[in-house]
Amino acid sequence: MSLTRSERPLYEVKAGLFKGLAHPLRIRLLELLADGDEHSVAELQRETALEASHLSQHLAVLRRHRLVASDRRASHVYYRIADSDVAELLAVARRLLNAVLVAEARQLGDVAALPPLARR
Repeated sequence: MSLTRSERPLYEVKAGLFKGLAHPLRIRLLELLADGDEHSVAELQRETALEASHLSQHLAVLRRHRLVASDRRASHVYYRIADSDVAELLAVARRLLNAVLVAEARQLGDVAALPPLARR
């Protein structure tokens, strides 16, 4: 299936959202922000133990894809989830992760139940 000229930009934006989510530390940052409160960069740095430059890069990606919003107050920058749907997306992803891990655990049980291999 190929995309029409009008569809392509919409799918590119959608893919960009997933690119914004495509790093474990960015997921962790979003989970920290999903409590609905604003958090300072210093708080986020304490929670993640990231170097300031790495934290800044990850937050910039999240901002660029409109997953977080920020406000500067005096010498501090505060971040929050840009839309409550981001928090819902994280919750859905957590449920999906749980389902995947449960299925994998069942498969591990199935492997353990296989008959032993003959040894030479």
